[in-house]
Amino acid sequence: TAPYFQMEISRRLSSLWVTQLVASSLAIRVRPPATMVAASGRALHEPATREALYTDNPAQYLVDLHETSATFNFCGGMYFQLVLSDKLRSHLAAVAKGSGEQPVLFDSSKMRMCDIPGYTKSAEANEVSIFHGREVRHVANAAGGMGFILQLSHSSEDPEGWTAKERDIYDGWGHDTSRTWNLARESVAFCQKFGAGAVSLQHRCYLHLDYKNQLWLSAEDGCEGYVAPPPKNLMQQLLGR
Repeated sequence: TAPYFQMEISRRLSSLWVTQLVASSLAIRVRPPATMVAASGRALHEPATREALYTDNPAQYLVDLHETSATFNFCGGMYFQLVLSDKLRSHLAAVAKGSGEQPVLFDSSKMRMCDIPGYTKSAEANEVSIFHGREVRHVANAAGGMGFILQLSHSSEDPEGWTAKERDIYDGWGHDTSRTWNLARESVAFCQKFGAGAVSLQHRCYLHLDYKNQLWLSAEDGCEGYVAPPPKNLMQQLLGR
């Protein structure tokens, strides 16, 4: 009887060892589903997180930034919450699953939109290299605590997207002081989402990296912001962490 039990224990230990070995191998070769990253506690603003989990899937990265109310730090301290229109979010979610072309993250040699291949002064966007965007101000409860939103929308038949007038008179390569603001107020969907008193200006936007591998969201006029760390809670502030 003793030899039998010894053989059985040995067999079960061998089986457990093989199971653990296979699981370990799979863990090395299989990347965690990107849709779970936002809920995993990983720091989305860290380049290492983006590199490890989103290198081949920037569409999902944008969706997760939107879902976690991430902010971009513009002009050294102006925090704009990233908000995707419903249509753009659905489009990027589909791209993240393999349906469509991924957005481009340009390298650090493309620090201005005019540096990217095929650039022209126009109102065109394609959800790959260039996006339709808006800076929106005076929005209650915007993440970042400043009332600022950076909205990205789909360029084709998006109820929340640019109005006909925003397209027709777009001149976003010029300084914003010479441009016409608040054209988005003609959009019912815009007013319902952000309030009739929200201040807006449309921009074409693109994504690029810097020499530190940090991601920047940049407007055509050169204004840009990087993905900001989440705000510290009171305890972290008191402890200086």
